[in-house]
Order: sequence, then structure tokens, then C-alpha cells
Amino acid sequence: MAHETVLRQKRAPAPLPVRPSLTSRSTWIVGPIYDSIFFLLPPTLAFVLAYAITGTAFDDDGFEFFGYEDVTLAGLFLGIFIHAHIVAVVFRSHANTSVFRTHPWRFVLIPALLYLGFISSSWLLVIGSVLATFWDVYHSGAQTFGFARIYDAKMGNDRNAGRRLDWWFNQVFYAGPIVAGATMIDHFGDFSEFEEVGAAFFTRIPAFMEGSQRYFTWTILGGGTTFLIFYVAAYVRMARKGHKISKQKVFLLTTTGACSIYAWGFNPWGQAFFIMNVFHALQYFGIVWWSEKKTIMKTFGVQQRRYGKQIALVLFVGFTGLYGFWVETVDTDIATLWAITLVVSLMHFWYDGFIWSVRKKQLG
Repeated sequence: MAHETVLRQKRAPAPLPVRPSLTSRSTWIVGPIYDSIFFLLPPTLAFVLAYAITGTAFDDDGFEFFGYEDVTLAGLFLGIFIHAHIVAVVFRSHANTSVFRTHPWRFVLIPALLYLGFISSSWLLVIGSVLATFWDVYHSGAQTFGFARIYDAKMGNDRNAGRRLDWWFNQVFYAGPIVAGATMIDHFGDFSEFEEVGAAFFTRIPAFMEGSQRYFTWTILGGGTTFLIFYVAAYVRMARKGHKISKQKVFLLTTTGACSIYAWGFNPWGQAFFIMNVFHALQYFGIVWWSEKKTIMKTFGVQQRRYGKQIALVLFVGFTGLYGFWVETVDTDIATLWAITLVVSLMHFWYDGFIWSVRKKQLG
């Protein structure tokens, strides 16, 4: 099992949509400081951090960790951080009773059946592992799309105006650089896992993608450039008709798109996965803590205690961090354990997608 390849891929879809306040004209989701730290600046901060650790002992010096050779502190941190943010979805799904009661079977029966399928069928386990890699790509672009739509709504715009344009923008400029750039084989290489079940057809996909990449690259460059021109022109037309342009949204899409192109496309310093996963996870922690802090306080029973919010934050980080640490110690040859991490990852992608709709209905 390509343990490290799967670990570095897991990430999360769209964040919680926010209904514009009827009394406040704020164009921020939470506030300028919180938004800047957790939503707007993470792509830039992750890029700077990756540059700062490159060539240091933190990134280069390997050691043995629970049977894994040449583990670095940077790699260990990344694995823990990725899986910590993945399990954080439980506070939006199972812990939030108003969400849980809308789809109880999805939150209980589906993961149980999926786990049983994984431990009883090598085919299902491999399919789930490869699916997680590519669902993660879609999910990550969808998260930025979600933030963009929130900022648009905060301007008082029609919720549907430009929605399809934004969806395509985030998918083109997140997935496109992966297929066209330096990290393509790191993603499609996961198809080699089908060797474990003797599926020769799927094992040929990495070689086909590598041999054909130049055609995909030129197609994506041409199509992406054309789409960008069309996207900007469409919003110019909308602005002339009264659509208000969010500066936060423009900043977010510009920096995220540029980060995706440079990181996935060129893999500077070999830190593409570090850059893209760190900023994505940080954004997700930011939206979960802001939207679910009351649920988290209630879950840990500290809502009535002095400094309850601070205690809940420590417990929230500690709980998710411990899960991330445990995943890093899992022997991927033990299917019963590896299946747990895979179920949690897939449920993270799926749950976050439809929780968006559930919470939107609750908010009106």
C-alpha cells in the first residue's frame, strides 16, 4: 500500500455557507484578523513556510518511526496535520445534533458497511485508496470555491450569480496544474496499487499518463488561459450590471490559483504536497472552529466552565492531533487498521459536501 502517497493527499470539500446578516454590512466571514489568518493568507503562509524549512534538518534528517525508515519531522508533521483536519469533520457531522438527525443512517450505517467491505475485499480496499486520492483533489478545489461563494454572498450578491463560473475556476486551477505539472505522476501513480489485486489494465494508467502528459499540458494551458479570460470578462460584465466584487474573494482566488500553479505545476523545492495540504488543513480548522465551537464545547462538557472556550480549543486540537499521530503509526499491511483511516478520509470528503447543503437549509 502506498502509505505515504495516500497520507499526503487527504484533505477536505466546501466550508460552511454563511447567510449575509440583515443588520451587518461586514464583508468578512468572521472578521479581518481571523479571516486573514485562517482563510485568506494560508496559501501564502504555507508557501513561505515550505521555503523556510527547505534544506533544514527539520525537512532533511530522517529517522525511524514505528517501523518506517527515513521519516522526517516535516513529513511527520504534515501527516499528522492532514489526518487531524480530516477527523475534525466529526464535529460537524456526528457531534452537531442538528446536522446528525437529518441523515443518521449516513453517519452510522454507511461508514460501518464501508469498513466491512474494506476488510473483506482487497479490491474494495484498493479502489477506496485510489478514489480517496482523486476525490481529495476535487474536494480541495471545492473548499476554496466555498469560501469564494461566502465572500460573494457577504457582498449582498445573488447566491447563484457567478456560481458556475467560480466552480469551474477552482477546479481548473486546482486540478489542472496537477495533470499538467510536475506532480502528475505522484497522483496517478496510485493506480499501481491495483497490482495487489492483479488488475493489469489499471496499472497501465500511470505509464499512459506520463507518456501523454505533454498533450495534456498544452491542452490545459490553452484551455485554462482561455477560461481565465472568459472568467474575468464575465465578471466585468456582471459588475457593470451591479454585481459587487469582493476584494477578499479576488485575493483568495488569485493567491490560491497562483499557489496551485506554482506548487503542483513546478513543485518548487519538492514541497508541493506540503504547501497545498498545510494551507488547506489550516483553512478547514479555521472554519470548523468558528462554526462549531459551541458544539465542541458541548461535546467536551466545558460550556459552563470558566475558560470553557479555551479548554475546548485545546481538547479539539488534542483530539484531532492524537488521531493524526495514530494514523502515522499504523502499519498499512494490517487491513483492519488501514481500513479505519480510509473510511474516515472518504467520509470526510463526502460528509463535508452534503453538510454544506444541510446547514444552508438550517440558516435559511
